[in-house]
Amino acid sequence: MQQGLEPIPAGVVNLTDFEAHAQARMSEQAWAYFSGGAADELTLRANHAAWDAIHLQPRVLRDLSGGHTRVTLLGRELPHPILLAPIAYQRMAHADGELGVAHAAAAQAAGMILSAQSSMPMESIAAAFAGEPQRGPLWFQLYWRDDRDFMRELLKRVERAGYEALVLTVDAPVHGARDRERRAGFALPADVRAVNLGGLKKAIDLQPGQSLMFDGLMARAATWAEVQWLREHSKLPLLLKGVHHPDDARQALSLGVAGFVVSNHGGRTLDALPPSAALLRRMRAALGPEVPLLVDGGIRRGTDVLKALALGADAVLLGRPYVFALAAAGAHGAAHAIRLLRDEYEIAMALCGCRTRSDIGPQLLQSAHE
Repeated sequence: MQQGLEPIPAGVVNLTDFEAHAQARMSEQAWAYFSGGAADELTLRANHAAWDAIHLQPRVLRDLSGGHTRVTLLGRELPHPILLAPIAYQRMAHADGELGVAHAAAAQAAGMILSAQSSMPMESIAAAFAGEPQRGPLWFQLYWRDDRDFMRELLKRVERAGYEALVLTVDAPVHGARDRERRAGFALPADVRAVNLGGLKKAIDLQPGQSLMFDGLMARAATWAEVQWLREHSKLPLLLKGVHHPDDARQALSLGVAGFVVSNHGGRTLDALPPSAALLRRMRAALGPEVPLLVDGGIRRGTDVLKALALGADAVLLGRPYVFALAAAGAHGAAHAIRLLRDEYEIAMALCGCRTRSDIGPQLLQSAHE
C-alpha cells in the first residue's frame, strides 16, 4: 500500500461524486472495464433507476433512542448491512488494489467478498482483516474451473487463509458482449493478473464443425453437479451469486446451499435482465423470510440500502462506487465511500422512524406511480 492518506477530492459529498475523479485517474481501458456493462447497457441503467422508482413512506414521532444498524447474517451479528461486492483486477484502479480495499472495509466494519480474479494474494487480504475486532465477514468468490485438482487445492487455500464462506458466481459462464471494452481495446496491463488462479487454463480442443461456445466453453461450465461437489469438498457455507429464477433457488437449497446474492452481475453479462430490485422482490416472495438473501446492483445511497432491506434483503453489496473511490483516493477513498453510505443509511432509518432492522419492511415502500 502507498504510505500516508491520500486526500479526498474537494467537493465529494456522496458516492457518485467519486466517478469523475476516478475516470480522470484511470486509463481509458480500465475505465471501460469498471464502468461499462453488456451490450446496450439497459440493465446497467435500470439497476439504479429501479431503486429511484421506489418511494418511501416514513413514520414519525417514534421513540428511536437506542436504535442501531446491526443485522444478523449466516448466524453472525454485523454492525451494519453493507458488504463489498467481488470485483476483479482492482490494481487497474489504484496501486493499493484489493489490499487497500480490505483495510478500508475492515476499518469501517464492512464485509468483503474477494474476487477469485483478485490482483493481490488472498492471504494478504485476509491478514488485513485479522486485526480488526469489529470487522465484517470475509468471503471468497469463485468461478468454476474445470480442473478438480486445482479447485480442491484452491478450496484448501481459501480455508487456511481464514475465509468464512464461498460465493459461487453462476450467471457468467462466459463474458457478456461488452461494447465499451471492445471499443477501448481492453486488455489487462502486463503487471496485473489473477494471482490466486495459478497458470493458464487447459486449452480447448475442438473438432471440425464444433462450436467454441457450446462444445468448448459451455462444456466446461459449472452445473448442479459442481455445486454438489463444492458442498462435499469444503466445510464453508456456500452461497450462489446470480440465481434469477426461484425454481433454481429451490434446487440449490435442496443441495445445501446457504443463501443467495441476488444479482444481474451489475449489468455486465446478459443485457435486458430485470433490475436487481425486481429480482429481489421476486426471490423473497418465492423463498419466504428465512433464506439469506443479499443484493447488489445500483446501490448508491443510504436510501437504496433501506429500500433493499425493506424488500427483504439481509444485506447489500456495494460495487462500482468503492472502486471509483479507490481510484480517486486509494484506501482512504474506499473507506470514505463506505462511511458515507453508512451515514446515509442511518439518516434514512431515523427519518423513516426505524429504530432497528425489525422496523424495516414493505410497509415503508410505495411505488413511484402510487
